[in-house]
Amino acid sequence: MTLPLEGLAAIVTGAGRGLGRVEALELARLGAAVVVNDYGQSGRDGSGEASAGPAEDVAREIRSAGGTALAHTGDVADFQQARLLVELAIREFGKLDILVNNAGILRDRMVFSMAEDEWDAVVRVHLKGHFNTTRFAAAHWRERSKAAGAPVYGRIVNTSSEAFLAGSAGQPNYAAAKGGIVGLTTSTALALAKYGVTANAICPRARTRMTEDVFGGFAQPGEGDLDPLAPEHVAPLVGYLASPAAARINGQLLVAHGGMVAVVERPRVRAKFDSKEDVFSYEELDDVLGAHFADRPEGETFGAAEVLGLRRDQAQGQEQK
Repeated sequence: MTLPLEGLAAIVTGAGRGLGRVEALELARLGAAVVVNDYGQSGRDGSGEASAGPAEDVAREIRSAGGTALAHTGDVADFQQARLLVELAIREFGKLDILVNNAGILRDRMVFSMAEDEWDAVVRVHLKGHFNTTRFAAAHWRERSKAAGAPVYGRIVNTSSEAFLAGSAGQPNYAAAKGGIVGLTTSTALALAKYGVTANAICPRARTRMTEDVFGGFAQPGEGDLDPLAPEHVAPLVGYLASPAAARINGQLLVAHGGMVAVVERPRVRAKFDSKEDVFSYEELDDVLGAHFADRPEGETFGAAEVLGLRRDQAQGQEQK
């Protein structure tokens, strides 16, 4: 039986632990050859010495299961190391077909207490790291498409977060970076569609080293039960988005956790006001905007906090309405 990703080559960043690990394992299970990237630092804040151990362990796990995998221990937030990562996949596997961006760190702090380096470090790893690998993968697909005179196969799955959707008061750096990743994804989706490439973003919720304190108070599964917050709930969606079956899914944002996938609707205009003259006056703006927001719930923002209440319908397992 032909596997969905057989003959395809993939990169998964931040794949030494947590979500990235199970995503790499899933792509390999579906038939892809995988470059397992992880910088290997011990601290979830990006502290500690770099180590080849986490990436090597996952690559070895894939090979032990009969798959094909290589380890790469470079820092994807470094432009040239990201280039070398993409070149490694192309050199060893002959091409690159799938890019899953997952690498990230946390340095949580309220905005009024955040230091400059705490902002820069998180934005660098998440947002710049996503851009760096995307830039070189996109150039590869564009060159291949031009040489072939036709679209080629390319899939990008980026990792955003519900922290961006709902607003996370103690994570202004993380929320901003994750919002930026969605903007990068939609821009990339439009730019690369003519070359046969899709780009989508997911907001996964999972119990990992990155979220151990966030979900520390949530109930643990019983013996023999799969944790509703296990990363294994997210990996199948990544495998599907990386597959030929997902060719029509492009520039989308999906939330995934606990046996549930939700497709997030794009923003819609709630209200529109036109000036009576060529230019609004202060008084006219106060009339229309003041009246509009006077009836809105107190504390409501553009943030969509309701996504935090999404869960699988255990009774019917039906599509979220």
